[in-house]
Amino acid sequence: MNTTASKIQDHYDDMAEVYDNRYDANLGKLYYAHICSQVMGRLSPGGRLLDLGCGTGLFSRFYSHRGGRVVGLDISRGMIEKARENCAGGEFVKGTAEMLPFEECTFDGVSSLLAFSYLRDPDLTMREVFRVLKPGGSMAICTLGLNLFTRGLPALYQLSEAINLKKACFGAFGERYYSVDEMEQLLIGAGFEEIQVRRCSFAHYDLAPPIYHIAKKVEPFVERNIPYLAYNICASGKKPDPGCL
Repeated sequence: MNTTASKIQDHYDDMAEVYDNRYDANLGKLYYAHICSQVMGRLSPGGRLLDLGCGTGLFSRFYSHRGGRVVGLDISRGMIEKARENCAGGEFVKGTAEMLPFEECTFDGVSSLLAFSYLRDPDLTMREVFRVLKPGGSMAICTLGLNLFTRGLPALYQLSEAINLKKACFGAFGERYYSVDEMEQLLIGAGFEEIQVRRCSFAHYDLAPPIYHIAKKVEPFVERNIPYLAYNICASGKKPDPGCL
């Protein structure tokens, strides 16, 4: 395991017990529910799903409650232990997205929420996702997009690390934030079709509550008309089904 991967693993092992305070409570829960719905809307319910970078299993739980069967994969053993608590019916394994420990044509869907930016080799991950999907299966991811707000995040993370700020998701890991065009090219290069890439999430959980609720009201307008101001990118594609040709 390379130095960066070890650093990410250690960070999320440390954060596993407090991670859900950010995404499963208060404003963070509203924010996370929004991106969950964006990803869920691009997957078929009731199938077998691989959740990459599953964290504490929040999306795995979301999907399983809608009738699906979930396998979650994460680099952090601490996160996997929490995922087993949050989603008792799921199967959770330790591993990396660049080398998936599954046979080809195994899953009906693949998801990833807020983990894609950590990948060292996104092209290889996309090819691996394509490999393990069944023909006709779909993948959907939500990750931080490159915009006015996120350009400054690496510097913020470096500062938080320098002052030893123990807060979930804060750390300098060399994350990569994607443009819409970059994400489209990743999916095209891997062989996906029916590709959709759009920005989402204007109301961010770190905003003060009064500002958050204002941002939430205008979020649909921003996503439709000023998408560059949205924080995240939601991308999806389908593996071709030769039987449909």
